[in-house]
Amino acid sequence: MPGATTTTARDPERIRDVNTRYHDAAAETYDSKWGIDYGRVGRRQVRAKLAKALGALPPAPFDSALEIGAGTGYFSLNLAQLGLIRRATATDISPGMLAALNASAERLDVEVDTVCSDAEQLPFPDGSFDLVFGHAVLHHIPDLGAAFAEFRRVLRPAGSIAFCGEPSRYGDVIAALPKRAGLALAPLWRRATGAELRVWDEEPGESGHGLEPEVDVHAFSPADLRRLLRDSGFEDRRVRGEELLANMYGWGLRTMESTARPETVPRRWQLFAFRSYLALQRVDASLLEPRLPAELFYNLVLSGRRPPAA
Repeated sequence: MPGATTTTARDPERIRDVNTRYHDAAAETYDSKWGIDYGRVGRRQVRAKLAKALGALPPAPFDSALEIGAGTGYFSLNLAQLGLIRRATATDISPGMLAALNASAERLDVEVDTVCSDAEQLPFPDGSFDLVFGHAVLHHIPDLGAAFAEFRRVLRPAGSIAFCGEPSRYGDVIAALPKRAGLALAPLWRRATGAELRVWDEEPGESGHGLEPEVDVHAFSPADLRRLLRDSGFEDRRVRGEELLANMYGWGLRTMESTARPETVPRRWQLFAFRSYLALQRVDASLLEPRLPAELFYNLVLSGRRPPAA
């Protein structure tokens, strides 16, 4: 698969091991770190992302849906609460993430089946699902050709795939500036908010959270994703861009916040950061996404359809 890769890309087993260990370690605080919401805001975000990927929401719910790399359940649980999917199955390579997802599902009273599985070898019969979907997962998968062949296999004829939140190559470039700015401003921000400096217990690259620099394998151009959809035999192929201002702003905030002990970041700051990020999301969606080419955005969304039965 063309695209920017880390040095681990030559070793698929290393990629899988790193992603499993990092996401197991990150599961407990993942929702708070990324501002994941299972209420009205989260449902509105997920509904808009799926509609953007597919072009429009279907007139009836998907009967059976499979999420790849479900993490803590941001997409599956919100889509189920919206009634857009009737039966949800969530897979992830990380048992820790699936444990967090199950805990949230129980709290929300949402039924979902969870299966610990590699995306390149799915443990489901042919033609099991009407929708295969995911959020911010494709860039972690070593062999995307094998994974997309599996997505097509487990889809019923005329079934759809939809993936959102995939990093663009240009997005990697534009994220560097707000990250540097966030680090430079972090001491002033901690002093202003009263947040305390975070001291890491482990060296980067050793285990757990220190593996974060290794978990991302790919960054994409829209042409990469169109080619992947075409070569995997999908029809009605769509690739669009999403989030430019919101992600630049968000990376600056997250970089500052990563330097502080999470429990010392004031609640009033968290609310301000989240609400201002949502405001910029709306600017992106209403003004920039309809007018600018997909290549310019931080994230990409894509969809395709398995051909109907002959």
